Amino acid sequence: MIFIIDDDEVMAECIARYCKGQPTRIFSNAIEAMNAIDDEKPDLIFLDILLDGPDGFTFLNELASYDDTAKIPIVIISSLDFSGQDLSSYGVVGIISKDTMLPEDVKKYV
Repeated sequence: MIFIIDDDEVMAECIARYCKGQPTRIFSNAIEAMNAIDDEKPDLIFLDILLDGPDGFTFLNELASYDDTAKIPIVIISSLDFSGQDLSSYGVVGIISKDTMLPEDVKKYV
């Protein structure tokens, strides 16, 4: 299962389409996604940082605070520039720029 957390519905649907038929769940905010993780642990999370309500960093900190969720791989999808930043301690395995994203960028993580 792949979780996609993005408040841009069109972007979230595009990411889901690029997930090669893998089962996905889309969430428009971090609270909904965190509540869903209690029922089902995803194998991968695509995460936007600029969300309504708690932002993506709040979500990353919440995941990191629990042993069972700290190991879930995260791919950040954002228009923010994260070049030169090491976010691996949060489980971040990749960063995709919304400004230049191609389908292949998503497909290499699924």
